[in-house]
Amino acid sequence: MNDRNLVRGLFLMAISLAFGLTALRYPIGQFSRAGAGLFPLIVSSMLLLVGIATVVRSRFTKPERMEIQFKNIAIILASLCGFALITHYVNMILGIIFLVFCSTLAGRNYSVVRNLKVCAGLILVALAFQKLLGLNLPLY
Repeated sequence: MNDRNLVRGLFLMAISLAFGLTALRYPIGQFSRAGAGLFPLIVSSMLLLVGIATVVRSRFTKPERMEIQFKNIAIILASLCGFALITHYVNMILGIIFLVFCSTLAGRNYSVVRNLKVCAGLILVALAFQKLLGLNLPLY
């Protein structure tokens, strides 16, 4: 039996190592003058710590059976592809709404009120990125 928590921790560690080792190809710089590889290296290092903590925790908790549900994977992939297409051809706000409402079909329970709250939060974050950071996002 595969322990779900152990596999989750190992997967997080593998992802963090892939991005962390790739970040080392770029100049790191210093904290006062950061290079292109510093931010991905820091984020991947934190993800590695989370993965290690998850693996250690899996040794002290009861193993949970890992089940792969291909339907849910297909729903998440379809929601991401739909988000990209809607953002490209219409606008990002509709893409965010589609992403949230479609991806939550993979969950155990479906709540329209919760989905609306998540949509509002993500749209506010996108607006902050556009207005405060000056990112060129096709919001409307």
